[in-house]
Amino acid sequence: MMKTSTSTRGLLAALALALFLVACGGGGSSELPTVDKSPVVAADPGSTLPADWRQGVFAEIFVRGYKDSNGDGIGDLRGLTQSLDHLQNLGVTGLWLMPITRSQDGDHGYAVADYRSIEPAYGSLADLDELLAQAHARGIGVIVDYVMNHSAAQHPAFVNANSSASNAYRNWYLFQASQPQGWSVYGGNPWRSGSGGYYYAPFWDQMPDFNLKNAEVVDFHHDNLRFWLNRGIDGFRFDAVGNLVENGAGAWLNQPENYALMNGVRQLVGSYQQRFMVCEGPDDPIGFAQTTACGSAFAFGHQSNLINAARGNTTAIAAVANYFATAPAGMATMLSNHDRFAGERLWNQLGGNEAQYRLAAATYLLQPGTPFIYYGEEIGMAGASANIGDDPKLRTPMSWAGDAKAGFTTGTPFRALSANAASNNVAAQGADPNSLLNFYKAVIAVRRAHPSLMAGTHAGATASGTTLSFQRVLGNERAVVMINYGGTTANVTAAGLPANSVLVNAFPASGTDAAADAGGSATVGVPAQSVRVFIITP
Repeated sequence: MMKTSTSTRGLLAALALALFLVACGGGGSSELPTVDKSPVVAADPGSTLPADWRQGVFAEIFVRGYKDSNGDGIGDLRGLTQSLDHLQNLGVTGLWLMPITRSQDGDHGYAVADYRSIEPAYGSLADLDELLAQAHARGIGVIVDYVMNHSAAQHPAFVNANSSASNAYRNWYLFQASQPQGWSVYGGNPWRSGSGGYYYAPFWDQMPDFNLKNAEVVDFHHDNLRFWLNRGIDGFRFDAVGNLVENGAGAWLNQPENYALMNGVRQLVGSYQQRFMVCEGPDDPIGFAQTTACGSAFAFGHQSNLINAARGNTTAIAAVANYFATAPAGMATMLSNHDRFAGERLWNQLGGNEAQYRLAAATYLLQPGTPFIYYGEEIGMAGASANIGDDPKLRTPMSWAGDAKAGFTTGTPFRALSANAASNNVAAQGADPNSLLNFYKAVIAVRRAHPSLMAGTHAGATASGTTLSFQRVLGNERAVVMINYGGTTANVTAAGLPANSVLVNAFPASGTDAAADAGGSATVGVPAQSVRVFIITP
């Protein structure tokens, strides 16, 4: 989600809106654009994906920045389809695509101008169909970003609503005749001057909020969701769910109606076979992860502890050990994403310390929840080489090769490349058995090979100084994970194991087996800044 914008962007957007209105006939009431609110009846095409695809690892993909197939310098759906082998080899079983619908912003995509069409620079619905077919053939599900909180100012519904106070769509958005006082949202006044009043748009004046107390608006979104689900999309990531309903100047975040709205959406998505949804609710991730709301939500806050634990911070290590004692298993874990408020790219946060990088990665890939890898994380991609703004520098072209265009395009890249594209790229790391990329592949392979690591409960978590031990249990299988974040070899103990059980080495490949004593305790010497994984079966 974008929470800030420049005055220049606002002026350009206002000009674009004016041109849009001219194209619609000058904005006259008789020639306002038509709103596509046609009803969509559920028609589930079913699912060919493996039953456990939702329990694997996901990759977050910014299509604009992933792979360009036609040389225009902008990533597209065909480029992503051409890159599926890399994602399959990485071991992911799901993709989250940042918004692919037609947008007003022409970049991040969260200013949605049409909920049922593809951003022209990305391709067509036919290209999406091909992506789905190819991803599904590889056992990979595809979820897409859905923006329920707001639309673009260019969306036909808002163009209508903003045309006059008497327009039939006026109540689809939040309008007041005079500017409300006492409001401050993310440090600014969210009420913007419109036609015959003021409209609520806290993120950007070109992204007005919907009135989600209006049942017709909710029905509109439900129909849009069915449109994509009927087409074979495997689910959604929902943006800004904490901001859906406003009940006053001091009650605009995480209102009770938000959870009910998302519960209704969860039931809709759940009525289709093997679908998945996850929500962005940074101020109440655990609340939105409950089954009375989204059922899954990003574990904001946990990513900071994961990164600080990798640095050897004992307080953070303890927090990582305790997190899943109260957090539901439906948490979606991450180390960073496309928003600056979630942190810089991991490479930048850790100053290129690859040993710490591997520890952070292994911890969240082996813990409960659904891990999400931000594109390029698997190769240690840094932020942009140029000062291009907080969020844009996190959304640079993917580093496929070490050439002047990073193997991303044959044309001119739409944005500055990653600062370390010459060294940290897929081609170079794929050829190096000791690379970060091959480390990610190995850890993900261990997770996928053992049901306890895919879906097991969390047990026996113990932090001691700079070491962490935890277990994952499913049926008769028990995984034991031991991590030493410190700079010297340390003994790590796991308790509560079956008496005299054999701990079979699962990671790294060079590791040896261990054994529990008669009291169900096993102590292993774990080298500095390394990870051990064992499996116990009857």
